[in-house]
Amino acid sequence: MRKKVATKKFIELLELVEKLRGPNGCLWDKEQTHASLLPYFLEETYEVMESIDEEDWDTLKEELGDIMLHVALQSQISMENGRFDISDTLGHVNEKLVRRHPHVFGDKNVDASFHAKQNWETAKHEEKGRTSRLDGVPSSLPALLRSQRLQEKASYVGFDWKKIDHVWDKVYEEIDELKRAQESGDSDHIKEEIGDVLFAIVNLSRFLGVPGEDALRQANKKFTHRFQAIEKELKRKGKTFAESSLNEMDGIWNSVKKNN
Repeated sequence: MRKKVATKKFIELLELVEKLRGPNGCLWDKEQTHASLLPYFLEETYEVMESIDEEDWDTLKEELGDIMLHVALQSQISMENGRFDISDTLGHVNEKLVRRHPHVFGDKNVDASFHAKQNWETAKHEEKGRTSRLDGVPSSLPALLRSQRLQEKASYVGFDWKKIDHVWDKVYEEIDELKRAQESGDSDHIKEEIGDVLFAIVNLSRFLGVPGEDALRQANKKFTHRFQAIEKELKRKGKTFAESSLNEMDGIWNSVKKNN
């Protein structure tokens, strides 16, 4: 069975990490701490996201392995400091999955994925003894992603629009307020209203079932592709940006847009 193979490979990973951190191990690995590994962990996480965006499954396989390496390293460091080991981590997540899925492992019924997630959030809130339903959304998250998570948490307790028309109205309202702020010339007010517009757009994307972070990454990718096409075409013509008009560059952009 694949489970047996996976178990064997996972144990092998733990043993390799233990040796790397051991007396005769790697100097670099032995020097690492929980904090020093954070930049590398974040980088690996973004590489996982990129491989999924690119639908590059071979790379995803490799990048998920790198994430597991970080899990093993962090757990090994913690064990060396007498805090917890990997079995504690696995036991905790297994218990949590059962506890927060009463509709699967208990007698509670749900009729939609929204209600399943609602159960999860309620259980999480009660377990951690939080005072606010918005607690637990890391302030270190990218701002766009954090906006969506805050909106989701508010939605789970009923603080949400019922119809998408209301969401659109809010978007238009915030855009109008931004226009008025721009006319006033007050930079602080403009900044505030731009934030409100972005927050409203994130809410619209959430309401439409589209993760805003994913949509923006796709837009970045599309912009990069089209801009690089302009660079390539100008180079073919032997021209620089300074020698090209905006109309010419826009024409190339529209041609690429039409053909893709």
